[in-house]
Formats: sequence, structure tokens, C-alpha cells
Amino acid sequence: MKDIFFLSLLFGGITAFSFTLTRVEKSDAPKALRDNNLVVEDVTAVTEAVDAAFAKDWLFRGLSHAEQVNNLLVARRISLGIAGTIPSLAEIRELELQPESEQIDWWLTRLLEDRRTSNYLAERLTRALVGVEDGPFLIFRRRRFVSWLSDELFLNRPYDELVSEILTEEGLWTDTPAVNFYTRTIAQGEESNKPDPVLLAGRTSRAFLGMRIDCLQCHDDFLDSVALGDAEDLRSGTQRDFHSLAAFFSDVESSLLGIRDLNEHSPYEYQLLDEEKASVVVPRVPFHRELDGKEANQRVRLAKWVTHKENRPFARAAVNRVWAIMFGRGLINPVDEIPLGGPFPEALEILTDDFVSHGYDLHRLIRVIGSTQALKLNSAADFTVTQSHENAIAVFPTIRLRPEQVAGAIGQSTSLTTINSGSHITTRLMKFGQQNEFVSRFGDPGEDEFSDRGETVTQRLLMLNGEMVGERLENVFNAPSHLASLAPDLDTAVDVIYLTTLTRYPNEDERQKAVGWLSEQGRQQRGQEVIDLYWSLLNSSEFRWNH
Repeated sequence: MKDIFFLSLLFGGITAFSFTLTRVEKSDAPKALRDNNLVVEDVTAVTEAVDAAFAKDWLFRGLSHAEQVNNLLVARRISLGIAGTIPSLAEIRELELQPESEQIDWWLTRLLEDRRTSNYLAERLTRALVGVEDGPFLIFRRRRFVSWLSDELFLNRPYDELVSEILTEEGLWTDTPAVNFYTRTIAQGEESNKPDPVLLAGRTSRAFLGMRIDCLQCHDDFLDSVALGDAEDLRSGTQRDFHSLAAFFSDVESSLLGIRDLNEHSPYEYQLLDEEKASVVVPRVPFHRELDGKEANQRVRLAKWVTHKENRPFARAAVNRVWAIMFGRGLINPVDEIPLGGPFPEALEILTDDFVSHGYDLHRLIRVIGSTQALKLNSAADFTVTQSHENAIAVFPTIRLRPEQVAGAIGQSTSLTTINSGSHITTRLMKFGQQNEFVSRFGDPGEDEFSDRGETVTQRLLMLNGEMVGERLENVFNAPSHLASLAPDLDTAVDVIYLTTLTRYPNEDERQKAVGWLSEQGRQQRGQEVIDLYWSLLNSSEFRWNH
């Protein structure tokens, strides 16, 4: 039975190898693209407006912009941004069959219909909502929260509805996963067993409004760094502003029935700096108070205010975060410190208008951003690239890949077929275990995920000598072994190695050097040379950076 199992895997690998080694002959467009070409046309008008806004800004700043890159590199950027991995050889072959002018639309549609995307985006958004720690034992189920969020993102549930459910849901943390937003803040061992209003207020302001008003927890804003009130009449934030937001969570409790609101109102009390004792702080929104409907239920009232169509900080924060996920940095940085009164980049405002007017459609937002000229610009140029060029998106910013992106890219690069939810369970389990171990050793950036950190010695050694790289390269069922024994010629083998690792064809100089290196050995002894070439490319800066 064991021999039959391995033979079946080998036969499947050889079949996949034969299919993906050369260009395939036929491919269908993804379902969404087939059913609704009007979506693409509608998106084009918005992307043209965004492109025009950037062009106007470059002219105002006196900046030149880089040329556009080819579609393969754009597809790699999009895949790393929203799926946390790189395109497989099978996907590249299908992409190449599409008309060049339609390739990016086709690729965006394909990824938005793939579970890799919803799973990855769910994990990225979860970091802002509940953090990365395990949290309270038994009553916090982070994995259930991520799984639920992935399902909702896959179905493209409107973002405002998602946030409203997170803020208002009741029930147990197992069968109503959204309430883990609350159970994450419960401090075990305390008699009250209530979610912490202070932590919830901080999460709400940062994740949903893109504002760091939690710095007002202990004192007023003496440095004029937090502006609240109304856009036409801004003022410095106060300690009362923050605790008035926290007061919206005073009625929430955790019981045997899970998270619920108390039957009787529980006043929120806190001793402010200018008071001698604790006093009741009433719920009050920190800005746009004209949008506060003052519903009886405090959490419902807060959710309706947060997601109100005229509450632009909510939509603006979502757009800026999605942009940051796809580019590695936001249009405004840090992503959770967007000033209430601006100034705001014109491109951000155009995207925000479109996001609100189309019902907080995250898939559409991703499609719009993925179609902009900004995502297609080169990172290098024939002029001196400065920080000003990167800040103005006159070049594509070079960003070090995150740990899970590196791990995802390593796993996919050594497989000719696509590793996704349709892969064999053995393949998925192996990838899951290897990726988790790699990220653990490489170092997780935690909640502060958009701050760039230099590479450590440990991280470099993990790429050079780590178990995941070695195991993926030496596994007889993976691409290196197949290429060494089954490639029809060395030119094809080199093309495939570059496509699977760097998502591009080698230039003529690279091709000659690689073919010359591999030709020194016969077919039977070529395996180690193929592995060495793979290893060299996996350890190159081009592989480890989004560019």
C-alpha cells in the first residue's frame, strides 16, 4: 500500500509537470470575469481618476515617475499582497494565455475567488482586531475568529456589516466567533469577568477609525497630536473623550451564555486626572456627534455611528489599510494614525468615495487598487530614486517580505502546481506545518506589522540553512527533482526555475550562465546543480523583497 501511495504521488507529479512545463493550450476566464465585464469597465474609470491624482501630485512635487513593469511582476505583487504567496507555474501558464490587456483583471478575479486570498486577508485584519497572542484560556478562540472572518471575506460581505456584527454580536465564542473581539480583552482571575472597556475603545479607534486616541487614556493631549471634534472646528483631544468612547462598552458582560448586554444599565466610572474620585462618564462619540443616533443599546448605537456613511474616518481607515496590505505601506502612515482634519492624499479620497458609494465592497476595492498605475510602476528608474519618490508612489516601494510571505513563496516555488484549498491534504498539511515552524523561527512582527525592520542574523541563517528550504528543495516529489530528471532541455529547465522562484524569465546573461553550469553534469547527476540554482535564487534579494 505504501508503494502504491508513493507511486500515485509520483504519477500525479509527473502529470502536473508535463502540463505546466510548457504553455497550456486552453484556459477559461474566472467566473466573476465571465459574468460581469461591466465591473471591469466601471473599475477603469476609478483607476483612471486615481492615476490622474498621482500624476498631478508628481507634477506639483516636481518628481519623475518610473516606467511600468511587465504583467508577470504585477501578478507577483498582487499575489504577495492579498494571498501571501507567489503565482505557481501552472497559474503563470494560464495567465500567459490571456490577452495581455486583460491579464491583470483576470488574475485579480482568480485570486478573489481563491480561498488563499480570504484566508490571508482574514489573518492580516485579525491582527488589528484581536492581536496575535493566544489570549484568555478557553474563552478566546482566535482561530475560530480568523476562520469566520475568512468565510465572510470569501463571500464578500460588505465591510460595514462585518464591523457592525463584530461590535454588536452576542453569544458564545465557539458558535458566534465575532464575540472573540470581546473575549480577547477579558482578564482572567478577576471577579467581574467583563471585557475591558479601555482595551475595546483602543481597538475600536485604531482598527475601525484609523486613529490612536488610546494615548488619551491617562491624560489630555498637551502636544496637539490628537485632533477631535468636527472637521470645521477641531480641538485637542481630552482624557474624557477616550473614556466617553470606552463607556459604550460598560454594559457588556461574559456569562455562561457568552457575551451579552446586561439587563440593567451599568454606568462606566473612572477617575480622571482633574477629579478627586471616580465619577460616571457617559457614552459620547469623540467626533461627528451629529451622526450619533443615540439608540438605547449602547453597542448598537456605537456600531451605527462607526459605520455611518458620512463617517469618513471609518471608510478612509479601511481603504488605507487595504492599500497598506497590498503595497507594504499606507497612503498615510502609520495606518492607525490618520488625522481627523487631514490633509489627505487625493487618491485616498477618490478611493474612499468609491468604497462608500459601492456599499463597502472589499473585493471591488482590491480590484481598483490592483488596477492602478501605482501598482505597475518599477521600483528602479533611470533617475536617482529618493524617499520622496517612494512616499509619493512615483516608484513602487521596495518592501521586505513578511515572514509568512517568505514561507508561502518558498513552499509555492518548489511546486509546479498551485498549492491551495484544492491541493491534496498531505500537501496542505506539510505546508501548514513547515510554514508555522518557519514563521516561529523567523520572527513574527506582531500587531505593528507595517513597520519595516532590518534583517537579523537568525533570519539570514534560516534562509541559508533552515529546515524548510532544505526539505522543500530535496523532496523527491517537488519541482527540483522533476526538473533535473524530466526537463526536455536545459533552456526549459532554467526558464521554469526562474518562473517558479522570481516569477520572471531569465535574461540572456542569466540564461547562459545557468545553462552552462547545468550542462557540466549529465542528466543523472544534474539533480544537485538544479537544487543549488534554486537555493541561490531563494536566497537572492529579488526573492526576499517585494519590488
